[in-house]
Amino acid sequence: MLENYNVILASKSPRRKHLLSELGINFKIVSKDVAEIHPENLEILKVPEYLAKLKAEPFFNEVDDKTLVITSDTIVTIDNEILGKPRDHEEAVEMLNKLSGRTHTVATGVFLYNKNREVGFTATTDVTFKKLTNDEIEYYIKNFNPYDKAGGYGIQEWFGYVAVEKINGSYFNVMGLPVHKLYEELCKF
Repeated sequence: MLENYNVILASKSPRRKHLLSELGINFKIVSKDVAEIHPENLEILKVPEYLAKLKAEPFFNEVDDKTLVITSDTIVTIDNEILGKPRDHEEAVEMLNKLSGRTHTVATGVFLYNKNREVGFTATTDVTFKKLTNDEIEYYIKNFNPYDKAGGYGIQEWFGYVAVEKINGSYFNVMGLPVHKLYEELCKF
């Protein structure tokens, strides 16, 4: 797949790297620092695709028709609020308590850019957590790294095993890349 393209994954996420490699695509990682700022009046579920496109913009003048850039951004939202990556222990505890015993939405925006074509889309998944104890939250924060994950958790880690009661949508979307939808779009290139 995509043998005629130089594929660039513009992401530092080890989870996205793993998921894209599982599709059997040869790619290299080239990421550029971009201020992830979105308009405040932007509808919440449009934010991930907006940010994914923003991450692709530094490549717009650098790629040719044989290069394909893939960017992505994932948010966790509950109560019409975006939960980003927690800055510290206190914020991680606050986020996980907010998600405890409730359903939240994970939205991942993906943007594909080539000199001749661009495609953006967003996939959403609803995730329901059981009611968490303070000990479970503290154990997770102490033993895993919630600080590089939207919403402060990784579904593929211990927390996903013990906290998730139900999921409606793509599991891989919650990890940070909706590979089923990405594959469909890549087949069109």
